[in-house]
Amino acid sequence: MTRVDINRRDILALGSATAGALLLTGISGKIAPALGQRLAPTPTMRGGANNYLPGAPIVPRIGKGGFWMSGSVRRAGDGAPLPGMRIQIWAHTTEGYEDDRRSHGATLTGPDGVFRLEMPQIIPAFGQAHGHLAFEGDGFKTVFLRPVMASPRDTSLSAHFVLQPV
Repeated sequence: MTRVDINRRDILALGSATAGALLLTGISGKIAPALGQRLAPTPTMRGGANNYLPGAPIVPRIGKGGFWMSGSVRRAGDGAPLPGMRIQIWAHTTEGYEDDRRSHGATLTGPDGVFRLEMPQIIPAFGQAHGHLAFEGDGFKTVFLRPVMASPRDTSLSAHFVLQPV
């Protein structure tokens, strides 16, 4: 007779695999829609619209650069990447305040829904180093984000949009 040793790892692995199969197929055994189809829209953040200047120009870089703002834009529901979306970015930086026109610029998302724009180093304003981003465009609800940096010494910050169609 062959002896089979079962340990806690085996039980956890079997339980995880079973739970994953149930999530994917549901009780019926049919493949469920992709989880991305339930992707909730990003809500506007409090303070995100502060010092917003509508229509900031699309620029290759804001100021002298040295800091990178990046992120992605996807559609609520199915999570599809959204190319060609206009994202405005502004912040309190080493070269200007949030309300200075020279501290504002916009960029477009690429084919994969990703954006990236170089700008001057963000510095603390009101005790926090943070950026401001806005989706501005047709077909989706406007969203303002205000991500806070983990440290004012960071040289990049990212923000991700999930847009709700209007």
